[in-house]
Amino acid sequence: MITVAIAEDHQALIDGIKSYVKHEDDIQVVGHANNGEELLNLVRLKQPKVVLTDIRMPKLDGIEATKIILAEMPHTKVVAFTMFDQDDAVGQMLAAGAQGYILKNSSLKVVLEAIRTVATGHTYYDKKIHRPEAQKNSSKSILSSREREILQLIAKGQTSHQIAEELFIGKSTVDTHRKNMIRKLNLTGAGELLRYAVEKKYEF
Repeated sequence: MITVAIAEDHQALIDGIKSYVKHEDDIQVVGHANNGEELLNLVRLKQPKVVLTDIRMPKLDGIEATKIILAEMPHTKVVAFTMFDQDDAVGQMLAAGAQGYILKNSSLKVVLEAIRTVATGHTYYDKKIHRPEAQKNSSKSILSSREREILQLIAKGQTSHQIAEELFIGKSTVDTHRKNMIRKLNLTGAGELLRYAVEKKYEF
């Protein structure tokens, strides 16, 4: 049984998910919370396999809650469930350790698919956030050693200026490397490069 905790401040949305899930034999909602602090208490008490959490919540946001949950219970799987598809929100949730990211305007079928996917140890990203297929490729075989070095620093959240200072190269050189990596990996911009860097940071 895949036990699930939901953190969301719109009760109607929680009720909709619970109503939909109750017909599934392999998924059980064990509780819900309306803010980040309630979520932490719920997860500590129920220890669900999967946490479905909003990013913007009162008292404690989903990003900080995810960090705390995974620090205390590293086997828990977290799926971000939000209206935000901006690159910074995606990147911050990935950096916090979330294994999935879905949008609230997605169908409930997508919600179930995400829960089942992360429960088996895989990652799941809503197709609407345009997760690049190129992430399946190995960066080792595509990128140069300098590009991989820069990618590691991008994964740490460093700006082009900070990377340039650390590597003793010009900022324009870093920007050129960024553009080359985006092209080589078939990405569409800096946001997708950040997501790639965060997901692959242990593989360089």
